[in-house]
Amino acid sequence: MKTKVSKLLSCLIFAMVIQVIFPVSDSIEIGYYKDTCPEAESIVRKVVSSFVYPYPGLGAGLIRMFFHDCFVRGCDASVLLDPSPSNPDPEKNAIPNNPSLRGFEVIDAVKDALENVCPGVVSCADIIAFAARDATYILGGFSYDIPSGRYDGKVSIKSEANKLPAPFFNLDQLKASFAAVGLSTDDLVALSGAHSIGRSHCSSFKSRLYPNIDPTMDVNFALFLRSQCPEDTSTDGVVPQDFVTPNNLDKQYYDNVKSLKGLFFSDWSLLTSPETNSLVDSYSTVPGLFEAAFGKSMVNMGNIGVLCKGEGEIRKSCRCVN
Repeated sequence: MKTKVSKLLSCLIFAMVIQVIFPVSDSIEIGYYKDTCPEAESIVRKVVSSFVYPYPGLGAGLIRMFFHDCFVRGCDASVLLDPSPSNPDPEKNAIPNNPSLRGFEVIDAVKDALENVCPGVVSCADIIAFAARDATYILGGFSYDIPSGRYDGKVSIKSEANKLPAPFFNLDQLKASFAAVGLSTDDLVALSGAHSIGRSHCSSFKSRLYPNIDPTMDVNFALFLRSQCPEDTSTDGVVPQDFVTPNNLDKQYYDNVKSLKGLFFSDWSLLTSPETNSLVDSYSTVPGLFEAAFGKSMVNMGNIGVLCKGEGEIRKSCRCVN
């Protein structure tokens, strides 16, 4: 009997630890639309696939969109709202989003497809979450279950997008930014792995190249980047965030960081503490570890600031409030 009780206590403790580490908002759940719109997630997957398979960069944009949405006012699709007479300066106009954030046309197409089948049921906030999950599968070959049931927000303010973590942040600033929205250092390192896909404007890292090469960057890599991003130019060029496997969401990012070939100062910053350095090394060397951590952290991020019924709405168009 004592052994059984011990095993039971161990299971209960393990369950509580899991709940603490990976909390799920009470207002969202796996399979939320199973009765009201059973085809919702398959419709999202079909539309996202039609865009991302031929244009992988759009998949990177959708994952980044989820990040940029959730970090500002929570996962409420506020990043999708267009300028309007009543709100001429929404988040979409902020420097972190304009002109680099991509994938809005994918969200529009998904919303149109869903409205044809289940009008007024699926929120734009959930569409972003589903689209990011499906883009992860297409680009990374792995997936995760994402809870749904979010409602759409009615407020979007350009200045609030300044709270997004910047590419020039040091580790303390990164950790503070993530902690402010309830995410851990583990989440920080895992979600940074999204820098293995997508593109970056030269302006996001040019200060590491001129006038002198940043000593925290591999010299040969920096010289190559100088050839892609000349110092004196009126155009802001773009380069892949990962030159090795630019269209694959994989552990290559961590290999790049370890070899001082990450684009951003924030990438190198992950090497500046024993905790984050150890995570970088583990994700680089242990098969499957990054993929599992990334999925869990995407779910964690999807719990930020979720709006319930009565706090938000189900938009008819993702670009404007009802």
